[in-house]
Amino acid sequence: MIFRTIKPIGEPTAPKGLDYLDQPTAVKMPSHKSFRTKQKLAKAQKQNRPIPQWIRLRTGNTIRYNAKRRHWRKTRLGI
Repeated sequence: MIFRTIKPIGEPTAPKGLDYLDQPTAVKMPSHKSFRTKQKLAKAQKQNRPIPQWIRLRTGNTIRYNAKRRHWRKTRLGI
């Protein structure tokens, strides 16, 4: 289903490159994602975990934490 927005005359439009702002909310919802986007999010979710304890034992505690850990609100993925 395709939605079209009707704008009154004189209303400012979004700058070039921000065409997604013209779309209705149904298209911008995060639940509507492509398979490629979903795969990237799944990979990022799997990578975002602490290191296993056996790694700390194996490396003699030289690797203590996951340096690439990411908080969902502080750092964005850029997808």
